[in-house]
Amino acid sequence: MDKSARMRHWRRTRRLSALLLLLWLLTTFCAAFFARELAGLSVFGWPLSFYLAAQGASLVYLAILAFYAWRMRKLDKDAA
Repeated sequence: MDKSARMRHWRRTRRLSALLLLLWLLTTFCAAFFARELAGLSVFGWPLSFYLAAQGASLVYLAILAFYAWRMRKLDKDAA
């Protein structure tokens, strides 16, 4: 692999990491920041803020990891 291809691969990897970290930050921040407003709503008897913190955020984190693994595998194959 030549130098320009390595630089292009590294740039794509950094951009993907930055976007997914931003999504992680927004998920974490929004669940905590809007907890008071969401406490008035309930899902299956539990406050919505509790549900989002306990279940929703964890599912988003799992989706972020799965997407990262899938996309990085594709980027690495394309670069090789």
